[in-house]
Amino acid sequence: MSDPGDRLSEPLGRVLGTRTAGGLAKLGLETVEDLLRHYPRRYGSPGEMTDIRSLVAGEHVTVMAQVRSAQVRSMRSRGGAMLEAVVTDGQDTLQLTFFAKRAGVLRMHESKLKPGRTGLFTGTVGEYRGRRQLTHPDYLIVGVDAADEDEAMLEASRPIPIYPAVAAVPTWRIGRSVRTVLDPLGEADVPDPIPAEIRGERGLPTLLEALRAVHLPRDDAEWRRGRDRLRFEEALVLQTALARRRAAREELAAVPRPAAGELVAALDERLPFPLTGSQRDVGETISRDLARSAPMLRLLQGDVGAGKTVVALRAMLQVVEAGGQAALLAPTEVLAAQHLRTLEQLLGSLAHGGMLGGDERGTRLALLTGSQGSKARRSALADAASGAAGIVVGTHALLGEGVQFADLGLVVVDEQHRFGVEQRDALRARGDHPPHMLVMTATPIPRTVAMTVFGDLETSLLTDKPAHRAEVTTHVVPADNEAWLARAWARVREEVDQGRRVYVVCPRIDADDEAEEDALASEPPEGELDLAAAAADRPPLASVTQTAALLAERPELAGVRIGSMHGRLTPEAKDAAMSAFASGEVPVLVSTTVIEVGVDVPQATMMLVLDADRFGISQLHQLRGRVGRSDLASLCLLVSRAEDGTVAKERLDALAATTDGFELAEKDVELRREGDVLGSAQSGGRNSLRLLRVVRDAPLIEETRTLARAIVDADPSLSENPALASALETWLGDEREEFLERG
Repeated sequence: MSDPGDRLSEPLGRVLGTRTAGGLAKLGLETVEDLLRHYPRRYGSPGEMTDIRSLVAGEHVTVMAQVRSAQVRSMRSRGGAMLEAVVTDGQDTLQLTFFAKRAGVLRMHESKLKPGRTGLFTGTVGEYRGRRQLTHPDYLIVGVDAADEDEAMLEASRPIPIYPAVAAVPTWRIGRSVRTVLDPLGEADVPDPIPAEIRGERGLPTLLEALRAVHLPRDDAEWRRGRDRLRFEEALVLQTALARRRAAREELAAVPRPAAGELVAALDERLPFPLTGSQRDVGETISRDLARSAPMLRLLQGDVGAGKTVVALRAMLQVVEAGGQAALLAPTEVLAAQHLRTLEQLLGSLAHGGMLGGDERGTRLALLTGSQGSKARRSALADAASGAAGIVVGTHALLGEGVQFADLGLVVVDEQHRFGVEQRDALRARGDHPPHMLVMTATPIPRTVAMTVFGDLETSLLTDKPAHRAEVTTHVVPADNEAWLARAWARVREEVDQGRRVYVVCPRIDADDEAEEDALASEPPEGELDLAAAAADRPPLASVTQTAALLAERPELAGVRIGSMHGRLTPEAKDAAMSAFASGEVPVLVSTTVIEVGVDVPQATMMLVLDADRFGISQLHQLRGRVGRSDLASLCLLVSRAEDGTVAKERLDALAATTDGFELAEKDVELRREGDVLGSAQSGGRNSLRLLRVVRDAPLIEETRTLARAIVDADPSLSENPALASALETWLGDEREEFLERG
């Protein structure tokens, strides 16, 4: 006797035949369960036509429309025959064109495409003599293309599932394949991850009932009920994985680092500004976490300029005073060096403990990067291994096998989305006891938002902005308005004449680059830098080299020194460029997004982002955070060719409307979905979030989090819930489940 669920793991080639299975494999569908989990994107009704006017040339579409006419005619000029059909949504029309060597071949199409009939037509939208058309479209005529009269009646009266499809496998072939595998299944073949008790309390259908409801609905209410149940299931499975990781982590033993307070108090006395209320509150929470024997895993969210670095430094000093060491991971060498300078400035004599002129209560700092000279590297490695350096700042070089710590007690990761999960985990695995971990992020990118809503990370928010920070005014500037651009460059000169600094940001380094090469430590998430989407007739994207040369020739900037900054420069050249900019020797810096995170030049009061529509919301907000870092009024100009009504223009308008990073992060999720919360890029697996949306479904996520923790508390191994355990294995696997814990 086969185990429950064996039918779901059956290869589609065995059930549907190799030819059909081969087409479905192009959609990543290999097993019966893959196919059943390929849910319809939407549902059509014979009475609801597709808006033909909204079709865009080059798109692969599935259109529901009514046949207006169809006629076969001979082609004298090239021989053979063609069928021209016209379909309509009631207002606009779309042409369908079929070619054949003989007219007789086309008569079958002509007999089906009778005026008045409704059908689904799929193909790539083209244009011919100003008219939109589909050439050799695949199609299904409602009530005609059916196995028998009963099926035809059902097709004509039920909602029609429309699936995500490809040219080789249109939506109705997917639908027929689904019916083939779904019809023979019984309840015993489809184990249900949701425990029966929970289903009963909430009146949820079984998994098999839900799959039939979404794939073969009798009416709209039925598919909505099935979809809601499947959404609940996604949330429960994910939250159960999180609950298990959380429980496992709490069983680990970290070294408690209780607060003595003297070193932190000494820092507070030195600070040139008072701590904000939220800095104090979050600091106390982190302090309590560090004193526990369970390893801390906390996400510290603070908007640009909210003072995350000071909070992290106070936590690091608590660990140092308790006899441990702290490591601060930065995504780039520029930012690592910047962090070291910032910490040294904040600590003063406290950064030179045991040295001449140093405070006897203090510690020492070390910097470790990949491009260091051998002498500096040996010194930093020795200080880390001996414990002489209480705080070690570095890039991914900190993760190297040759790097040893005397007693690593805390890892602080700056800008978490810039590190792969394996890199972060390499540090957490150091030593006999896992270190505490503090992850800092400014504007959360969508996956960070998702992990915050879903996560087993504890989350702290810095909600207050330091009193000494100015607001940044943001405007969108049309790139084709020469008068506005001329005024922008004149404004740059005015800022320079007042002793201030100006950034000019470009998406490329050189004019012939295909993509910006300064993504910090990893490729930007989908949608962050949409260079591939550039229209063929669009002017070339701005590059650092060309823009610097053009600015040198502008009369408004005559006599102004202009510097360049990008990822291909050597570390020494980067340091030199930043030093010249910070000192005012070179007051205008043309740069790629290498300056996106953490670079701190208080005199920088203006930024122009060229081709701003090529960047995502979180990236633009981070860039904007490089100005307004003092009490000087600051300005950010987003230069763009984005047209009204486009998503790109909506992103820019959102940036101009608010400086609230959390509001922008939510907008980001709305505009481009949150992606896979489990990071499919890391594991190569399927997207676990098919129906769940983290912003819309936050109440459901919260409800299932409570349920999942209760399930895991009562049944840690899930031995009493084998279907739920199996779902975790199937959906997540070991790699993906571990990703949840890593944050």
